[in-house]
Amino acid sequence: MKRKNVLCALFSNLAIVCIVGVLFFVCKPFPVTAPVFSPIYNGDKEKGCVALMFNVYENSENVKKILSVLDEKKVRATFFVGGVWAEKNAPLLKEISLRGELGNHGYLHRDHKKLSLERNKEEIMLCHNLVEKLVGVKMNLFAPPSGSYGENCLSVCRENGYKVIMWSKDTIDWRDKDEDLILKRATSDIQSGDLILMHPTDQTVNALPKIIDEIKSHGFHPVTVGEVLA
Repeated sequence: MKRKNVLCALFSNLAIVCIVGVLFFVCKPFPVTAPVFSPIYNGDKEKGCVALMFNVYENSENVKKILSVLDEKKVRATFFVGGVWAEKNAPLLKEISLRGELGNHGYLHRDHKKLSLERNKEEIMLCHNLVEKLVGVKMNLFAPPSGSYGENCLSVCRENGYKVIMWSKDTIDWRDKDEDLILKRATSDIQSGDLILMHPTDQTVNALPKIIDEIKSHGFHPVTVGEVLA
């Protein structure tokens, strides 16, 4: 009888251990994976909008002409400005802030993939603080010069509330100074959410009205990066 009682107690204890183990496994919270922070190449594919983007380190007169074209066509764009340019063009920077959207393009057009964490922060935040001081705008979009970025760059942007912006269409207008080619690269197979990269070159200024008209002919509306991401 004693042996039977011992066996019953043993099986009872084993059953409890098994139940506890099962409950522990079922109820144990799974580790929460932090969302992946990565560059953005497209905006919303359902909104029927595309973003016009201009990287600016030079050609201030062309920036003025671009703003005039945008006003005439009743559209807005995002200007990713370099800090050294912004520092010398405060009145024009103010005009951009009123008529378009300002984005961060670093202070000195460095290769952010090769920069340390500290140098990435210096380049990005120096431009950020300068623009905020000059026009009161706190930028939150960063376009890495030449599209070059690394983990240090992503880390600095994530920690300072920035989105890293790339592109889905690159006109390569800084190299190929051909209006027709710029128009083709900007609008070929245009889709909702496209991010179209340009620079303030003479040929881009001339091609811009055609680019906007072509985008609209496909039923899309040109907007800022912030708007196409919203």
